[in-house]
Amino acid sequence: MVLTVKIKKKLKNFTLDVNFSAEAGCMGILGASGSGKSMTLKCIAGIETPDEGIIILDNRILFDSDKGIDLRPQERRVGYLFQNYALFPNMTVAENIAIGWKTRHPSAEKHDTDEQVSKMIQRFHLSGLEHQYPASLSGGEQQRTAVARMLLTEPEVLLFDEPFSALDTYLKEELQAEIGKIMQEFGGVSLLVTHSRDEVYKLSDTLFVIESGKGTCHGDTKDLFRNPRNLAAARLTGCKNISPVEVKSDHMILAVKWNLPIQIPLQNMDKSRMYIGIRAHDFHIDQGCAEKPENTFAVQIREITEAPFEWNVMFTIAGEPEDTDRLWWKVSKEIVQTREEIEQVEMLMIKKDGILLLEE
Repeated sequence: MVLTVKIKKKLKNFTLDVNFSAEAGCMGILGASGSGKSMTLKCIAGIETPDEGIIILDNRILFDSDKGIDLRPQERRVGYLFQNYALFPNMTVAENIAIGWKTRHPSAEKHDTDEQVSKMIQRFHLSGLEHQYPASLSGGEQQRTAVARMLLTEPEVLLFDEPFSALDTYLKEELQAEIGKIMQEFGGVSLLVTHSRDEVYKLSDTLFVIESGKGTCHGDTKDLFRNPRNLAAARLTGCKNISPVEVKSDHMILAVKWNLPIQIPLQNMDKSRMYIGIRAHDFHIDQGCAEKPENTFAVQIREITEAPFEWNVMFTIAGEPEDTDRLWWKVSKEIVQTREEIEQVEMLMIKKDGILLLEE
């Protein structure tokens, strides 16, 4: 099964202009708030209408501006999990779930509907809550109710719009595992909209990065995290250290923002990639070897903050003024146990594969 989306829609601050294909599995759509992620899902579901373009599921046309085709949401066989779950507040859990079956089977007998609802109640661990209203449910219970309703519409595509944004950390991790299992069992095309790199890394097979309405890159999720290729993808996948570069020689570039010379063979430098990124975890402490590895440099530690399992360190290149742009270094407490050890660090090195060359 393949979902093809090639649409444009004029919005207030930019024009949504996306072009991608998604196959069976989960494709993550990663972008900042207001970048057009949710609008893309709404156009696929038929809630919003593009100005032009096509949306095709296998050989079934959901939307084609040239041919004048625009199927109603009920005809598209698209399941949509809204960010706020969109449960009917005056309906019980069982009644909300039943809406899904009735949407797909409007003439279904009551006992058939009750049987389907009962199966979903058991599957999503909602027993005992059948007669509760949404206001009395936890966030996780509301989400499970909404997912059960969505699946009873017998969708061919699943759309998840920021499904974990309203949940606390513990519940979020639990429900991420549940949603991941649902997508695996579903076996068709699933799209997950999020601004969380952790969520998209855990759940998606492929990744589509969107910025101001336009896709900037599309590919295997883990490959794009390893090599994001452009500034938007680097930022969204968590790269803290980004600088423009100047080519100094056949084997040397200068990261202008930090006044940091970096050795790299020029033949590996795509001339369109005139920025450098270094992830905060990609620095090593120099162990004092007589022969210094490439890209080892003296540093001045400026600020240290403690997180539960790591240290967050801000530093500048030694000799640079204190108000120079700082670099981020994140180091596990398994490597460095105390603040005092970090304060004594004088030399750092960039991991051999830690240099990202980026397009604008």
